Amino acid sequence: MGAEGEASDATVFEYHEHDGVVWARYEGGAVRLGFLVGTRQDDRVHFRYSQLNESGETSNGRCSTTISTLPGGRLRLDEDWEWEWEWESKPGAGTSAAEEISPG
Repeated sequence: MGAEGEASDATVFEYHEHDGVVWARYEGGAVRLGFLVGTRQDDRVHFRYSQLNESGETSNGRCSTTISTLPGGRLRLDEDWEWEWEWESKPGAGTSAAEEISPG
């Protein structure tokens, strides 16, 4: 995550998708608990998120994500929460990437 983000390599996201609706629960690292909900169209996901950090502070915002497929079939999510997709509850913006964990 960018300089203002709280998610890290220790943050685990569990994504779900049905009929273009996307939602996830996540936690780990500085994030005690987080949720996101949004929509997917082709390889783009737009969502809003809300999370609680280990200090008891809440944050929320919105993000635009591009989905790609890595060698071996795992998914990669490249997230852009810069200027127009910035935090709503505190200043900050950035980019991040998440990769699917191989089963087993």
